[in-house]
Amino acid sequence: MGEKVVESKKKLLPQRLRCSVQNYDWGKVGKESQVARLFSLNSGLDIVVVVDKPYAEIWMGTHDSGPSFNGWTVLSVAKALSIQAHPDKELVRTLHDSHPSIYKDGNHKPEMALALTEFEALCGFVSLQELKDVICGVPEIVELVGNVNADQVTHLDKHAGVERVKTVLRSIFTQLMSVEKDIVSEVVSSMEKKVRQLTDKEELVLRLEKQYPNDIGVAATFFLNYVILNPGEALYLGANEPHAYLSGECMECMATSDNVVRAGLTPKLRDVPTLCSMLTYKQGHPEILQGIPLDPYTKRYSPPFDEFEVDCCVLPQRATTVFPAISGPSIFIVMCGQGTMQMESSNNEELKEGSVIFVPADTQITIACISDLQLYRAGVNSKFL
Repeated sequence: MGEKVVESKKKLLPQRLRCSVQNYDWGKVGKESQVARLFSLNSGLDIVVVVDKPYAEIWMGTHDSGPSFNGWTVLSVAKALSIQAHPDKELVRTLHDSHPSIYKDGNHKPEMALALTEFEALCGFVSLQELKDVICGVPEIVELVGNVNADQVTHLDKHAGVERVKTVLRSIFTQLMSVEKDIVSEVVSSMEKKVRQLTDKEELVLRLEKQYPNDIGVAATFFLNYVILNPGEALYLGANEPHAYLSGECMECMATSDNVVRAGLTPKLRDVPTLCSMLTYKQGHPEILQGIPLDPYTKRYSPPFDEFEVDCCVLPQRATTVFPAISGPSIFIVMCGQGTMQMESSNNEELKEGSVIFVPADTQITIACISDLQLYRAGVNSKFL
């Protein structure tokens, strides 16, 4: 009779991660950037923060362009990022097959931004009434899109079907994004000369024009919702929805992909035809997530994507909390304070600002606070486990 062999499965332990930083030119510079501070603390080395160097993102996860040595990201935004959208799974396969040097992988890229400070963004198209207000109240936009397109918008009424509205919006937005640079410059110059009090949108347009002179993305701002998140509020971004981050600091969680279609507010490659053809052209203000309380210390942000969810935990001194075991791995990042992390049959892991810890699946974690502790956990969305 053969001898029965029983293999024991070794329990994986949490691992401390050393993260990567990205120095994109839109990042906050030097010590103004929370990314710079976190990167310096996370590295465990005597890294000097360069006072005039932008520190835009610190990356945690498995992205090839910035893996954590042994996804998610903290952003410090001083200057607007591009007007962009992420293609859905079906479109991204087509783009990857036809232009692999531009669209480098076959994955989609849903994402969510959770504000750490007041955070400005553009997201999705304004309502039909707001669009009519733009056409009627900002003559410079009519100069850009032409009277025919403008009249199509103003003649839409409450009886117009959803698809008809989308068709008109697609037409006028495509015309706008195809305008030549010299015309954009003339129109913005005209707006600057106005003597009446400007609207918030007009003031934003002039601010963006200083960052990206003669860029059609500046005028596109009128078509998009201007969103200001307070700390603790989150915005999720589905496939084929236009958006741009403008300023502030946030936690960003996303699926691992490089697939971005850009069309404005950027010196990078633009693909206007693809962007204008792929958008859903849904209108209305985006949903803002406030977080669902799990216990006195922890809120959960669950977007409608199966890839991820985010927990925010704020612990006062001497308090403890438990993160139950889940069937997927997690990454924790500590934003401030000190504490400890413990799992069964392991030593305590010290937690302090800049600590990033990978926690394996099926692992219960106990967090104890030494001094006011704020941390975040990213993991697979529990709704879909």
